[in-house]
Amino acid sequence: MAIRNIRVDSDPLLRKTSKPVIKFDDSLHVLLDDMAETMGEAEGVGLAAIQIGILKRIFIVDVGEGVIEFINPTILKEEGEQIGDEGCLSVPKRFGQVKRPNIVTISAQDRFGTEFEITRSELFARAICHEMDHLNGKIFTDLVIGEIFKITDEEEIE
Repeated sequence: MAIRNIRVDSDPLLRKTSKPVIKFDDSLHVLLDDMAETMGEAEGVGLAAIQIGILKRIFIVDVGEGVIEFINPTILKEEGEQIGDEGCLSVPKRFGQVKRPNIVTISAQDRFGTEFEITRSELFARAICHEMDHLNGKIFTDLVIGEIFKITDEEEIE
């Protein structure tokens, strides 16, 4: 496994639409393992392949339940609404309020190509929607309600 470089919001690749995964092979497994290691090192809760320069419809999420891998995901249903703070590994030290669905049902494939469907709420639903946006060339700052706040180095120390 290896830690990959995370692209930042000025990188034009982050504005591109990711392509479907066709081959479910060892190179995909290595990519997924590297993504998990990279996300863990960066202390994130989600990471899309495009954030490390891979234009594939892949993201991972870990909100404390362990890493779940989503390949070729499709949101099937959205319910309710939540507004909360979001940040992003590709937009360091900035955050803002974003409106998202409170409950999301998503279908995807795992690393072996097996299809699955799950329904998640609250933070997990927020993370799914945030990462889906990455696959479609959007960054959370496109959706911020009001002001984007910057975390200063002094705030990090406290």
